[in-house]
This record gives sequence, C-alpha cells and structure tokens, in this order.
Amino acid sequence: MNQVFMTGIGMLSPLGKDRQASFAAALSAHSAIRRAPEALSAGLPNVLMAPAAVEPESLLDSQDAGLDRATQFSLVAAQEAMADAGIDETPSDADRFGVFVGIGFGGAHTLDAMFARYYTALFGGEHSRKRATVVHPLSVPRMMANASMAAVSMRYGLRGMGNTYSVACASSAIAAGEALRAIRHGYLDAALVIGTEAMLTPGSMVAWNALRVMARPNADDPAASCRPFDRDRSGFVLGEGAAALVLESRSRAERRGAVAHAELAGYGCTSDAHHLTAPSVDGQVAAMRQALDEARLAPDQIQYLNAHGTATDAGDVIETQSIVGVFGAASRQLAVSSTKAVHGHLIGAGGTLELALAVMAMESGSIPPTAHLEHPDPRCTLDYVPLQARHGCRIDAVMSNSFAFGGSNASLIARRMTG
Repeated sequence: MNQVFMTGIGMLSPLGKDRQASFAAALSAHSAIRRAPEALSAGLPNVLMAPAAVEPESLLDSQDAGLDRATQFSLVAAQEAMADAGIDETPSDADRFGVFVGIGFGGAHTLDAMFARYYTALFGGEHSRKRATVVHPLSVPRMMANASMAAVSMRYGLRGMGNTYSVACASSAIAAGEALRAIRHGYLDAALVIGTEAMLTPGSMVAWNALRVMARPNADDPAASCRPFDRDRSGFVLGEGAAALVLESRSRAERRGAVAHAELAGYGCTSDAHHLTAPSVDGQVAAMRQALDEARLAPDQIQYLNAHGTATDAGDVIETQSIVGVFGAASRQLAVSSTKAVHGHLIGAGGTLELALAVMAMESGSIPPTAHLEHPDPRCTLDYVPLQARHGCRIDAVMSNSFAFGGSNASLIARRMTG
C-alpha cells in the first residue's frame, strides 16, 4: 500500500490569517475568544465567539464575494496549502487528484440571511410582502454542504474522486482519514483535504446555547473563558475558519521533488452507538487503537496528542480516561494539550486545524499549551502542558482526536519524515 505524505498546509483561523501566524498565536497562548456583539448573540446573555482573524473576502478575488462564508474560508485555506505544496496550476494528473471536505453545517450564513430577509419582508408592508419570496437564484448552491468541495475542485481543476463529510465535530478529521485511505489503496494519487466552518450566526448561537455546552464569560477576562481540563471549565466557544492539507502518495511527491511536512500514517474511526450527546470511553479507545494499528506504532511512540478537549465537564474526563486506557503507562510521558482554549471549537474545521497544528508542533519541536489551565481538575490526570508552550522537544509522532455529537470518533496519526 502507498505511503501518504502531507506536502501542503494552509489555514485561516481565529488565531491568524495563515498557518504561521496561527501556530505562533497557539504557542503564545494568545486567545482569539471575545464577547459576541449583540447583533450576533440574538439577545442571549454572555455569548462568546472566536471569529476569524481577518475577513476571507480580503484575501480573495471579487468574483468570490457572493459565496457563502464557509466556502470563502475553504478557498483561502486551499490557496495557501496548494502554494505551500508547490502546486500553482491544474496538475497534469487532475483525474487522480481529489477534494475531500469536512463541514458541520454548510451554508449557515446564507441560510440565516435568507430567512431573516424572508420573515422581515413577509411581516412588513404590502410592497415588501409581495417580494418576500424573491431570493437569489443561487441560494441553494451557495448553502449546500458540498459547496466548498465544488468551488475548490473547479478553482484548481481537480477531477478525481472527492466527497463532503458532515459528521459534526469529526467532519474534517474523517475527510482526512478517508482521503488517506483513497491514496493508500490506489484510488487517487493526491487529495486536497479541507475542514471549514462559518457558523457564527444568530440562529446557530441560539441552537448551541440550548444545548448548555457553551462557556460562560470569565469575569476577569473573557478571552480566558475556555478552560479545557480545568476544574472551573464551563464549556466551549464557537469559532470559525478553515484549514487545508495537501496529501500525496510517496511516489508522486518524490517524483516532483516535493518537501513533505509529515507522513499521515494512521486513521481510526468508530461509532459509539451509545448516546446522542454523551461521549463514550469504548468508542474513543477503539478509534485511537485503530489509528495506532494502521500506523504500526506502539503507544509509547507518540510524543504529543492534540486532544479534542472541549472544556465540557463530561467530555474532558471521558477523553482523559480514554487516553489512559489506550496509552497505559506511556500516558505518564505523553504531552497532551487542547488548543481550543485559544481558537475555540471550529466544529467541522476542527479536525484539520488541530491536526495541522500538531504536525507543526512535530516539525518545530514546540508544543502548544493548554491555555488558562490554572486549576487542574483532579479527575484529569495527564500532562496537559498547562499555560506555557514547551520548546526543544523531540517529537517523532503525533495524534489528533476529534469526537463528535452523535457518537462519531476519529483519530489521526502523523509521523516525522525520515531519510
């Protein structure tokens, strides 16, 4: 089977307009979390958000202005990843180059704006009521879940097999894993993998608030409100943005002289069949073990794990128990951190963003901290790299976890390039 190399990384996140700025902010524990404006919080008290560092339209051509925000994020991240991989035009093997996208809720901005306009017009004056049903003719293509996949494949002329995965918080981790399998088993030679999410809308905020999983603002500093593994944690903060990865078979990458960031070596994916919102140790353990088996690595060969770490009470405890269950004695030497403390929870984009940050940690030898972890929960017993980054670390392999509502679990493993 083919080895799969990661030759390009791109992102637009709450932490920065590109991968280098985002990683630097993660290392410095610089939080992008802030209070949401009243127009976004829809009258809800104490709503927080982690918006993208820059507007995606500012990094795109005018022709992209009408696209949904999630698609715009995709194009920005893809642009950086393809440039990083040294691919600046439609490749000659475009029939074997696919696009895999993960997104939790496609077209949220388009849908929210359409409904707001519709109901405002419907209950307005006589003239406005007559035009209530007049909406943009491309509304459906803009808000369909596969809008990003379509836009990116057309932008780069990529005609290989590709899919869109909407699996809540595991969406783009699964997209990366399925792209890995497609290349490993010879269905493709390369793939552009994207995780994207643009869910900072009034409708989304109301829905997420109803689940009672959103963090309460920290009284001293709203930016410090998301506290994974801390005894005072109260939930996560919604973020937005995208991250993209270029994956290639080893032979294709070597043939064109590409410099790879890492080998994407392992993928595990399971379903809990347990509960709609409550996590399961068994399902998480199985996903991590599958990833280790596929990568042919023992637990003690992983030096850093980017945790799902959402700062919910049950989620952090269950993930801790799952990691201990998989790593055993090796868990005492394992560095674990949750970067969601500073960039928020990007839902569908989280998997690729957090895998990319883990790979950059491996390349640089610098591990991002779990910010704001001032009072560790005694039930959370691992080394969570509290407060400050660690530098000068030898990291040969990393794992990234993404666990979703609905009971979907995905774990990915990347390892250092050798030879």
